[in-house]
Amino acid sequence: MRILQTNLLPAFLSIVALFLVQSNLSVSSVHAQTVPTSQAQINLSFSPVVKQTSPAVVNIFTKTLVKERAVPSLFNDPFFRKFFGNNLPGRERKRMGRSLGSGVIVRENGLIVTNHHVIDSATEIQVVLADRREFSAELVLSDKDTDLAILKIDTEGEKLPTLELMDSDTIDVGDLVLAIGNPFGVGQTVTSGIVSALARTQVGVADFQFFIQTDAAINPGNSGGALVTLDGKLLGINTAIFSSSRNGGSVGIGFAIPANMVRTVVHSAEEGRELVRAWPGIAGQDLNADLALGFGLNRPGGVVVSNVYPGGPADKAGIRGGDVILSVAGKEVINVESLRFRIATIPVGEKVELELWRGRKAKTVTYLASPAPETPKRNEQEIRGSNPLAGSVIANLSPALAEELHLGSLWEGVIVKNVARRSPAHRISLQPQDILLNVNGVKINRVSDVEKALNKKTKNWTLVISREGRKRTLELKR
Repeated sequence: MRILQTNLLPAFLSIVALFLVQSNLSVSSVHAQTVPTSQAQINLSFSPVVKQTSPAVVNIFTKTLVKERAVPSLFNDPFFRKFFGNNLPGRERKRMGRSLGSGVIVRENGLIVTNHHVIDSATEIQVVLADRREFSAELVLSDKDTDLAILKIDTEGEKLPTLELMDSDTIDVGDLVLAIGNPFGVGQTVTSGIVSALARTQVGVADFQFFIQTDAAINPGNSGGALVTLDGKLLGINTAIFSSSRNGGSVGIGFAIPANMVRTVVHSAEEGRELVRAWPGIAGQDLNADLALGFGLNRPGGVVVSNVYPGGPADKAGIRGGDVILSVAGKEVINVESLRFRIATIPVGEKVELELWRGRKAKTVTYLASPAPETPKRNEQEIRGSNPLAGSVIANLSPALAEELHLGSLWEGVIVKNVARRSPAHRISLQPQDILLNVNGVKINRVSDVEKALNKKTKNWTLVISREGRKRTLELKR
């Protein structure tokens, strides 16, 4: 379970205390409203939903090869540490680390969805069904950006119980939900709560942030488990919690990846293809209250387009700089993160309508869901020889590579992908994601331009790079 530490415990306890006081003051009126009046009400229970859904939730156990340095006990003495620091003599050894999580069976043939971080770097994955049968699992697809992974177990033709993915856009705040998983490895556990909020985008546990928040108790080991509605459908995959305690205990703020994103990843796994998502093809910013006033809108919400990739899907749809994107396929766009989520969940090749605000008027355009193009080809090259860039790996930037590296609208140029330690490039403090702009007076647009500049014999070097949007010039003399 991804744990997001906070310092909210004192405030949280204060709120709980206030709630308890208020509850005691009004206890008679509450009881008067909730006393059961029939046998059916007395027997009201989540049991039928649990019996229907829990067989499709599995426990996942993984083994991971962990590298660590074995240091002789002699060198644990503070005297030796004073001289050696972290460079203590010893040898590297490997050991098996173990972790646990949960998963959900989404297809009868044994296709299981879980979190990427549950199986990340695992050398062995074991799945335990609700009836305690164990299976070795094969990793079919893993996507760090969404924190989702798809596993497959061999059922030898047996059909397994499954959970149906619902349309997660039909849920409302306040709806009752159940969280099912394997917290702390104690075994399958069910907790209940409500949908506390929708479209949470400031959680920071995945690149595509658009989470369902719930107060159903979620704890370490629940990762990859099911968040289900009372009609027995899968609303989301539990992935993270806020916690004010070191052991990661629940304080009633948990997050789940919506089923609509899960569906996209599952379909890619079923078709046996690489996960390819639709791409907005624009750069933009959130529409705040001040901007809304300037655009003639009565409230904030939406994305102001600042740049459109030429020939991309937004350009072909007729979107241009200065437009405000308000909705995708009838679903409201709140900010840039929600726009990315909405576009990414549209199947590639499908057409949807986007509502825009242009010139103080509403306008609708048709958007064809398309992946980010890899134009130009990345032409990845490792630089060698006697030059200050030696030891670096460079590539042509494209929208596809920019998406892969999470660079936003940085769509063109030559990017540094990697820098070898103790290399000339490392010594001049070159860093991954630096953009090469100029080498000895040669303007850099492609990898071939770098090769051309390096072929010129010179004793002195002038490099111009862009780092996090700022230009830097490096003068290097022998």
